[in-house]
Amino acid sequence: MTEDALPELPPRAFAKVDASADTLFYANPRFVTHIDDGAIAAVTRLYQALFPAGGTVLDLMSSWVSHLPKTVAFAEVIGQGMNAEELAANPQLDRWFVQDLNSGPRLPLPDASVDAVGICVSIQYLQRPVEVMREVVRVLRPGGVVAITFSNRCFPTKAVAIWQGLGGQDQCGLVALYLRRAGVPSVEALELVSPGKRGTDPLWAVIGRKDKRHEG
Repeated sequence: MTEDALPELPPRAFAKVDASADTLFYANPRFVTHIDDGAIAAVTRLYQALFPAGGTVLDLMSSWVSHLPKTVAFAEVIGQGMNAEELAANPQLDRWFVQDLNSGPRLPLPDASVDAVGICVSIQYLQRPVEVMREVVRVLRPGGVVAITFSNRCFPTKAVAIWQGLGGQDQCGLVALYLRRAGVPSVEALELVSPGKRGTDPLWAVIGRKDKRHEG
């Protein structure tokens, strides 16, 4: 399957080995972290640098941990994920909701209602990524930021085909394409932890900013 917004990609770019409903795969909680301590620390440093104190944060595709800096006070942290037990166990979430973004990308949040969005080691599972990124743009306030981080780990049966055919830098290009196709005017990619560094997982980030003049 190929998302309509990305017609240049191969026909089965967003197919998965396991085509069963994602709700079945995520029905049981997994109280584990999917990247190591070094990569987690890099995610936290990035959030601290980008997410405004006193702002509202949406942790998209969240779980029982959010990796947000504990030294920064946010007005509200909203979580979205696939497993209620995991989300309920996350101490950094003020409120949360369960939603399968591959079945329905529309977020139950008002326009221009959050200041920052984080997506940590989950972008590889989206089958309608541009639709989801359009929703991110919609709920972000003008000038708001989205930070998408990822490593070289995944559930291989649930990661989309095109993701598994690319490496880190090319994956950055793919995520940047999602954001640009969704209407994000400012996009940058960063290598936070080098894949050549021993003893820690590699980590990349793609950061997008909503136009300050954008009212929608």
